[in-house]
Amino acid sequence: MTSPTGTGIFKFLRPKMRPQSTDIQAAATWGVAATTAALWIVQPWDFLRKTFIDKPEEEK
Repeated sequence: MTSPTGTGIFKFLRPKMRPQSTDIQAAATWGVAATTAALWIVQPWDFLRKTFIDKPEEEK
């Protein structure tokens, strides 16, 4: 069983400085928002379709 002060990779931090679950959730949300914004700005749909969806034409 773990202690209330926590064990793991953040044990070297003081208990008040350790990331809480809401901090991790906020970071994940901002990551999704940043990825969505980057895809919206760049819009690489033709590249993705040619690379992953369309099959290459066979040479005769």
